[in-house]
Amino acid sequence: MAANVYASATDGGSGGDSAETRSGTGVRTAGATIDCPDVGSKLTSVPEQARGEVDKELALLDEQIAKAYQRLSESAQQVQQDPGFADNAVVNPLKEKRAATLERIAIAIERVGDRPEGLDALAACTVEDGNEAPAQGEGQDGGDGQPAEEQGQAGQEQGNGQGQGANGGQAGNGPVAADFADIKSVQPNANDKAGASGGSFATSCGVNENGLFNSDNIIAAPGVTNGAHHFHDYVGNQSNNAFASDQDLAKAETSCDDQGDKSSYYWPVVRLQNGAQEQDAQKPGGGIEGNAGEIVTPKQVTLTFVGNPREKVTAMPRLLRIITGDAKSFVNGPANANASWSCTGFEDRQLKDKYPLCPQGSDVVRTFKFQSCWDGRNIDSANHRTHVAFADAAGNCPSGFRPIPQLVQRIVYDIDAPSLQDGGRTTPLFAVDSFPEQLHKPVTDHGDFINIFDEDLMGEMVDCINDGRKCGAGADGGQNPAPGEEPQEEPTKTPEAPQEEPTKTPEAPQEEPTKAPEAPQEEPTKTPDAPQNGNGGGKPGDQGDDGDDGDDGDDDKGGAAKPPADEPDPEPEPGDASTAPGGAQPEVKATASADGNAAEQGGGSKNGDDEDTDGLGGSQAVGQATSAAPAPSVPSRTEPQAVGQGGLADTGAQLWPAAAGAVLVIAGFVVLRRVRRSHM
Repeated sequence: MAANVYASATDGGSGGDSAETRSGTGVRTAGATIDCPDVGSKLTSVPEQARGEVDKELALLDEQIAKAYQRLSESAQQVQQDPGFADNAVVNPLKEKRAATLERIAIAIERVGDRPEGLDALAACTVEDGNEAPAQGEGQDGGDGQPAEEQGQAGQEQGNGQGQGANGGQAGNGPVAADFADIKSVQPNANDKAGASGGSFATSCGVNENGLFNSDNIIAAPGVTNGAHHFHDYVGNQSNNAFASDQDLAKAETSCDDQGDKSSYYWPVVRLQNGAQEQDAQKPGGGIEGNAGEIVTPKQVTLTFVGNPREKVTAMPRLLRIITGDAKSFVNGPANANASWSCTGFEDRQLKDKYPLCPQGSDVVRTFKFQSCWDGRNIDSANHRTHVAFADAAGNCPSGFRPIPQLVQRIVYDIDAPSLQDGGRTTPLFAVDSFPEQLHKPVTDHGDFINIFDEDLMGEMVDCINDGRKCGAGADGGQNPAPGEEPQEEPTKTPEAPQEEPTKTPEAPQEEPTKAPEAPQEEPTKTPDAPQNGNGGGKPGDQGDDGDDGDDGDDDKGGAAKPPADEPDPEPEPGDASTAPGGAQPEVKATASADGNAAEQGGGSKNGDDEDTDGLGGSQAVGQATSAAPAPSVPSRTEPQAVGQGGLADTGAQLWPAAAGAVLVIAGFVVLRRVRRSHM
């Protein structure tokens, strides 16, 4: 290895400070990294009986690389003085450890099947220049992404050498200035397809206002603490950790408005490299592994399922697992990369391997378009990829695969463009969490999804998409921060009622329907949301797909975000005993139970233990997940129709004694007249 590859390890960034000075965690380098063959992606066939053991060994390989990178980054001075130090002290010991782990993988597979060939050839690793971009090629975008060579070009000049080979970021392992590009320098390159199943179904699950984070990855490393080596944001299922069983996930609470959606949606957190010490500053997966700085809570999260341009979609199987993108794509190359970065107002321009520099007033947007074809048999695969695939540019699934609803995640952040000229000193750099050796490169961005939709709700999603409608609890493009969603609590008592006369309040359970009108009236935010379908006057055209109009959807908070988002006017749904999916429209269902008024919704569907695994009824019991925070005006929600404020009930209470007296007087007159007549 040439000495100059490492020379930059102790150089300061553009701001002149060393990584040690900025992070306080020791010298790290963004100038060099460890490059090892990705064993997991090569293991396309592992017998089911060996999966658990193999997954643990694969997680151990990741840990070995992380420790080797740490050793390399802390030894910059020795490497500079002795070019052979890296091989002797880092690379060769790593190879020995990997060889032993690979042998254990081979033995585990051989016990129940054929011994895999060629694993020993994957033991050797190398030290590479961390400023070299991965080999160009097509990413995992199914034909509608920007060519990789154009991606890199867009921001190549941005750094002007700033940060190249220097210690970037708070922990000194990236990002560097060359990882950013001005979005205005990118040519429009995004295109959306519509067709045979052109509808969409949106689900609203918040922005992780509950603060659920961990560095596990139950898909890729089940049963392994810190299996991801970076922190994730979680929305939806609230029990996702390395040790959660399928049963745990099925019984969990959910942050989704529609309690029939207990799916788990998670992605690496974004951090500002501003010197902040987060809760994980001294923990594995956090500061110890180079993931430092202030975690940024998204401004808006939109989760939308869309159709296939050529065929009708079929239902996803329950517990289907999908990983999109490649967390190791900086060293693996872009074959499985699926990162997509942009800015609000510019979402027809997408970046794959650069973070966007957004103009003032524009927010950073990350978008994930998940695989939309399923093999019809497996809910996971040995490498967590081969059971699902992308449709080609024309929308065709590979032979033997069938189209399923495609999840599109759109995550918006209120982040200012960093000051590259001074290395982020004036306005801090930002980056996604990553495996330490991946240097926080934007191309490593990825998303994870586990389908835990109630089966009936999944059926409604499929019908909605295939019928060309826009449905779901987030069909108005909602996904605003929790505070705006909470106000829905009072009207949720009468989910369908807002659309019709308040007196109608389908909530017969609430005894005095006549009082119901008053509750909705008090909450002005409520009235706009239900009257018309999903859009309820919210964001213009932002249905949660990844269009660029919905960028500032957060301004309209929860007012229109949570109403029953059914497009067609709801018909009185026949006996929706358990959930209240709103008028016969699949899309409405969620909102009815979203408030977390489970206690009042009736006993049967209230207890998550009974039907929480899929029934919408059970889902109502755990509805408090999202509405736990703000709760603006819910004090009287348990008795909206009981306490009068001068209504008919009060008036009647005051008049009935007078009426009774009048009746008695009249009766007296009648008796008196009869007595007189009898004497005449």
